[in-house]
Amino acid sequence: MTCTRCEGLMVMDDLVDLQESYHPMRLRGHRCLSCGNVVDTLIQRHRMVQNSHLRPVPASVPEKPVLFELIRRSA
Repeated sequence: MTCTRCEGLMVMDDLVDLQESYHPMRLRGHRCLSCGNVVDTLIQRHRMVQNSHLRPVPASVPEKPVLFELIRRSA
């Protein structure tokens, strides 16, 4: 796998989130050996949604079901 920023080598890494959650959250992801760019499944899903040319959801429609449907389709 190559890095989207610098085209360097991406390696599997155990990522630990110590600041954003009450308990340390561990997950697997990829880290670039050259620039340090980190990609995990959540980041990939968010980028897919941003890069798809979807229309914005009107404010009157709840956003959660639409987002969950997009994630389920992409999995």
